[in-house]
Amino acid sequence: MMLHVPQVLSPDELAAVRRIIAAGPWVDGNETSGFQAALAKDNLQLAQASAAEREAGAIVVAALRRSPAFQSAALPAALHPPMFNRYGPGKKFDNHVDNAIRFAPGGERIRADLSATLFLTDPDDYEGGELTVEDTFGTQEVKLPAGDLILYPSSSLHRVEPIVRGERTSVILWIQSLVRDDARRTLLFDMDAGIQSAGQRLGQADPAVVTLTGAYHNLLRMWAEL
Repeated sequence: MMLHVPQVLSPDELAAVRRIIAAGPWVDGNETSGFQAALAKDNLQLAQASAAEREAGAIVVAALRRSPAFQSAALPAALHPPMFNRYGPGKKFDNHVDNAIRFAPGGERIRADLSATLFLTDPDDYEGGELTVEDTFGTQEVKLPAGDLILYPSSSLHRVEPIVRGERTSVILWIQSLVRDDARRTLLFDMDAGIQSAGQRLGQADPAVVTLTGAYHNLLRMWAEL
């Protein structure tokens, strides 16, 4: 499942993140790449564990925790600390699949079930730079308003197209989900959306809503990994 989550960052949060990361420190993006990724990756990255990364990352994580759509779709068990990247003219990231296991600066490791890109630059400010994801429904090109997020399976082949004009800044993060299987997560997300819609129309105490809510939690109980 690919999901567009609009307005994860409020305008004030977006302005704060941009201000914090503006001065860097920015380093070669390949400082955190494996051998294969280094052949494909050409960008800049906010230095890991820097004060700027920690401060801006805390704003992003807080925003994700309060986003109902993100929480429902990702069912996060663990988040890799947000990483900030920058692409100028000619910069790109060729086809790749994200590593299955991600290591945080402190040595913690998570299984990358889901990847997310949170855009910090408005689409009109740069040309090129689309996130292109190849999944079971074909090839999807993604270029979202600043503050919006795209969520997709980490197993997807994807790339960042070369920048032709301007500069593209974004946040990348990986999520270990309570439910490893994408099809099961999608089913639970659709079911949760239906329950919320029915609850608004019928009331949370309606017997049908109570039954569906119980079925949702029993499926989550069956599939969740803690």
